[in-house]
Amino acid sequence: MRTYIAITNIENENDMKHNYIHSQHKRISRLLGEIKEAIKGTDADYTSLSLRKSLLLLSIPMVLEMLMESVFAIFDIYFVSKLGADAISVVGLTESLLTIVYAFGIGFAISATAIVSRRIGEKDPVRAANAAFQALTVSLSVSILISLVGIFYSDQLLTLMGAEQSVIDQFGGYTQWMLGGNATIMLLFILNGIFRGAGDASIAMRVLWIANIINIVLDPLLIFGIGIFPKLGIEGAAIATNIGRGTGVLIQLYVLFRGKSRIHLLLSHFRIDWQQVGAYIKLSLPGIMQLLVATTSWVALIRIISDFGSVAMAGYTIGIRIIIFVLLPSSGLSNAAATLVGQNLGAGNPKQAERSVWASGIASAIMLGIIGVILIIWANPIVGLLTSELNVIEKGAECLRIVSIGFVSYGFGMVVVQSINGAGDTLTPMIINIFCFWLLEIPLAYFLAIVLDMKESGVYYAIVTAETAMTITAIIVFRRGKWKLQKV
Repeated sequence: MRTYIAITNIENENDMKHNYIHSQHKRISRLLGEIKEAIKGTDADYTSLSLRKSLLLLSIPMVLEMLMESVFAIFDIYFVSKLGADAISVVGLTESLLTIVYAFGIGFAISATAIVSRRIGEKDPVRAANAAFQALTVSLSVSILISLVGIFYSDQLLTLMGAEQSVIDQFGGYTQWMLGGNATIMLLFILNGIFRGAGDASIAMRVLWIANIINIVLDPLLIFGIGIFPKLGIEGAAIATNIGRGTGVLIQLYVLFRGKSRIHLLLSHFRIDWQQVGAYIKLSLPGIMQLLVATTSWVALIRIISDFGSVAMAGYTIGIRIIIFVLLPSSGLSNAAATLVGQNLGAGNPKQAERSVWASGIASAIMLGIIGVILIIWANPIVGLLTSELNVIEKGAECLRIVSIGFVSYGFGMVVVQSINGAGDTLTPMIINIFCFWLLEIPLAYFLAIVLDMKESGVYYAIVTAETAMTITAIIVFRRGKWKLQKV
């Protein structure tokens, strides 16, 4: 009898182990299938799927898209660093000027995502396509104006930013190319915002991968004059960027007109609807303003750091590029949450919209928290991968160690703020940004860096303080729930 019971128990245990292994195998197979579906693209209605699956299908391509963008940022500064600290500092100053372009591009993209996602959630692709055309018309018009300023006044802008004349004479062409060709950046943002809003995250991912792979390949060829390519120095990096992103824009336009996507532009959409243009600009202005507030605060911070010399600027530039590298995947999660918020509000399901934000925020915070610990511990060797100049390594490592302190906060805050934007409430994040960046970050950075003589480290502590304040404020506002009532 005891033998029978023992044998029965063993058989039951074996059955349980077999069932467990089988269930785990099915779970892994299902997960791999969903990952493949996310990368390939899907026609699924995200508002009718489970939160886990809809977030997975949207977030994977968006995270991969941002990961490729961050890989490019690292490769770009790696090649430019071979030209010396002055070249790196010009890239940093130019990036600070380009933040104005990013403000318009991302601001327009936020509005495009909010409107298109809402129309897709309402099952109205015709109005979504019409909104997409109005967005493209407005953004291209602004881009042309910025190009004219960049082509004719780039040297004066660098002087205003604190660059020495000898540095401008040697490397100023980079700024002229980047500002003059800003349309490739602007349109890339807008078109990918349209695709994300429609739920075609895999298209946005593939386009950005193609654009940045071209960019990475052309960078060393044009900078150093390898093979048949001319040696263009730092200007080669700018030309490579314009060619890569310009190619991406052409692919986007082809897909939008002829490809397989949820949203299609037809010749019948080629008319300016002034009422929609006005509504789009009205929605975009707070979004642009919130980015302008954030980016002009970066310009002010860079202006403070530039007083401490090219080495400090070079260290800051490399440190921030690395930080951008690790933050962009969280930006992908933020964009996924924003799309789900817009589509679920359009489908009349605000509870699902809210749940998607909390789930995305927790995932983003955990991911960035782990990365932050890594950057703090191994700051010097990580910066050393991009430059061999010991003084620049020390400055860049200092930037990494201090700014990484707030990574958990950044991860959650990025998701919450972008989700409020995705609901079509672009005014609230603008007010939050004004308070946290203009009224807190800039005065605090000046006080710590100049008055207390903490130099650039004072600026970095101000960044951590302001970003954390933004996260706390955004969570309080989000919990009040007014974004659920926003009309688009």
